[in-house]
Amino acid sequence: MLPLTSATPTTAERIRSACVRAGGALLAVEGEDPVATPVHHLLRDGSFAVAVPVGPLDLIATEYPNPALLQVETPRSRPSDSDETRYALMRLEIVSVVVTDATGAEPVSLTALLDARPDPFCEIESTLLWHLTTDHNDVVTRLVSRLPAPLRRGQVRPLGLDRYGVRFRIEDGEGDHDIRLPFHKPVDDMTGLSQAIRVLMGCPFLNGLRARR
Repeated sequence: MLPLTSATPTTAERIRSACVRAGGALLAVEGEDPVATPVHHLLRDGSFAVAVPVGPLDLIATEYPNPALLQVETPRSRPSDSDETRYALMRLEIVSVVVTDATGAEPVSLTALLDARPDPFCEIESTLLWHLTTDHNDVVTRLVSRLPAPLRRGQVRPLGLDRYGVRFRIEDGEGDHDIRLPFHKPVDDMTGLSQAIRVLMGCPFLNGLRARR
């Protein structure tokens, strides 16, 4: 019987993965409406580069002229169509990071954020889950069978996948909750992921799997 690790992504790793996976973000400045930013990239020095529409950028520069917080590059010089939104690049220095979700709020240090790396599967997670549920329902059934019997009631479906394991959403009459089926060890590539899933399918369930409401 092989031991299973209960490791999960750190909050810093979750942030890095979200930054890679997200197609856009919102920049909120006190007293102004949030501005959509199609580009957001964490630089090695801990600052964020974001693209914002030229109009709101002028307002931000007026309200917050501190060059340590705002570094604006010249917008595109070519003429733009009247319906085309023009963007300028802005650099934001990060002082602190706080993550909030249904379980509460947690601060993350800038050092931890820079040391963390995105999950190797974050950009293709949805594709992998779709492939798993569409083409390999037998695999899903085997994985679900590794959950404790009391947790297999109702509808169980794959919810997420990362280098540490597979998460399932359990929906029943008592409410919805999520549970993680961890791999024997973290994986870093598709070969390791395939091996980890095969091992997980053949390993008996061990104590330590925790449900989270």
